[in-house]
Amino acid sequence: MSFETISVIGLGYIGLPTAAAFASRKKKVIGVDVNQHAVDTINRGAIHIVEPDLDKVVKEAVEAGCLQAVIKPQPADAFLIAVPTPFKGDHEPDMVYVQAAAKSIAPVLKKGDLVILESTSPVGATEQMAEWLAAARPDLTFPQQAGEAADINVAYCPERVLPGKVMVELIQNDRVVGGMTPRCSERASALYKIFLKGECVITNARTAEMCKLTENSFRDVNIAFANELSLICDHQNINVWELIRLANRHPRVNILQPGPGVGGHCIAVDPWFIVAQNPKEARLVRTAREVNDGKPYWVLDKVKSAVADCLTATGKRAAEIKIACFGLAFKPDIDDLRESPALEITHMIADWHAGTTLAVEPNVHQLPKVLAEKVALTDTAQALVDADVLVMLVDHSQFKAISPDQVKQEWIIDTKGVWR
Repeated sequence: MSFETISVIGLGYIGLPTAAAFASRKKKVIGVDVNQHAVDTINRGAIHIVEPDLDKVVKEAVEAGCLQAVIKPQPADAFLIAVPTPFKGDHEPDMVYVQAAAKSIAPVLKKGDLVILESTSPVGATEQMAEWLAAARPDLTFPQQAGEAADINVAYCPERVLPGKVMVELIQNDRVVGGMTPRCSERASALYKIFLKGECVITNARTAEMCKLTENSFRDVNIAFANELSLICDHQNINVWELIRLANRHPRVNILQPGPGVGGHCIAVDPWFIVAQNPKEARLVRTAREVNDGKPYWVLDKVKSAVADCLTATGKRAAEIKIACFGLAFKPDIDDLRESPALEITHMIADWHAGTTLAVEPNVHQLPKVLAEKVALTDTAQALVDADVLVMLVDHSQFKAISPDQVKQEWIIDTKGVWR
């Protein structure tokens, strides 16, 4: 059960905190990433992402000699794969990064090693990864061949953390561990218990894979109800924020808050994995995804109506109208733009609008390439002075702190109820 050297493949929003957590327990950790900038940054004791408290842990781990970042995998006792799993085509899961990670570690595997897939994946992905490893290393045996007597143990253990609170939840939250055999589960649990204060709950790999997809699909369906409710209330001229507040006074009702859509690498992606494998059965999951994916287009229509009203009221030309979009991240108080509906809406507005489109995002210092040529990054104060139309997309703390008397604009699309 001894793990002297631990390797984490993929040093992004999950991989780097996981590597840091092991290193903080004085384990030797080798982080692997294909991004040279990320590797160099980490080896300086700094971080390339925004996550509270992570910078301190990484700095201390690097200075103590416990954490090192490299481009190519090196021998270790345990390997954790935490690479992206996007979708392709008609929302089908794309396992190309997992396959690449498996092939990259195969040459350095030795008898007794443990391989854990953490990436959110479709059901059967862990078995597929084990097959890739077995094909690359025919000199070793894997669980699908040798069961409990396998040379290499393989398991699945998804992350269950909230961006902005990763360094707390990574340690405190329970983990679902799905080994390909009981021995695989036992060894994987022992590995996580190096830093984990929560419980390791044992199941099989396929159930663990489905558990992760189920958790995020459940949240997606609940968000879709709130978003659909906001469309209905807009049509009926009802304040959705007041309605939800009143409905939630019922002891068994807890409606979530609507927004401009759903973002992030989990909730906006994972339900499609279920739909792709179960197209006839996953009717509710598919509908929820369609509702949430459609919300940005509804926001764009509201912006177009506001601009039309502004043109009529002010007599300005379209090219003279300035629109300010508040927030680009997929959730409050982080810099993560993955699958962000706010980013998508800002991009659509800039493509459509003849005038200036401004973006206010206090957590980034540079716009992504998709916006750089069409959108101007500005601060809150300047946007409130310059803009004719305000579009609230992310309820960052800074935006909630804006005094009502600072907002003079008549045309406001508030998708988060910040200025209601």
